[in-house]
Amino acid sequence: QVQLEESGGGLVQPGGSLRLSCAASGIIARVSDMGWYRQAPGKQRELVAAITVGGTTNYADSVKGRFTNPRDNAKNTVALQMNSLKTEDTAVYYCNSGIIRTNYGRNDYWGQGTQVTVSS
Repeated sequence: QVQLEESGGGLVQPGGSLRLSCAASGIIARVSDMGWYRQAPGKQRELVAAITVGGTTNYADSVKGRFTNPRDNAKNTVALQMNSLKTEDTAVYYCNSGIIRTNYGRNDYWGQGTQVTVSS
């Protein structure tokens, strides 16, 4: 019923830019915090960027100053704008959102993941 769908992944050269998008769909009463996680080969999944419904952001030190994650509350979407990409940014990127549904309360939802590869 409720789904998160990522898009925008792909191959980019070091120093380039890429923009990921995530859209929540379904019968939704309210979308709370939204964020992006990533998991590189052989690594633990880590938080990349998060944003509250009020617009407060939190970024991993490794991406601070390079990535931003604007959201559109009216459209239930969040983006991840990635600039000055490094090979170390290569990972599967996952959208995450807390979603409140009438009569069901709040649950965390995850997108299926989208591959970002930074390579020359």
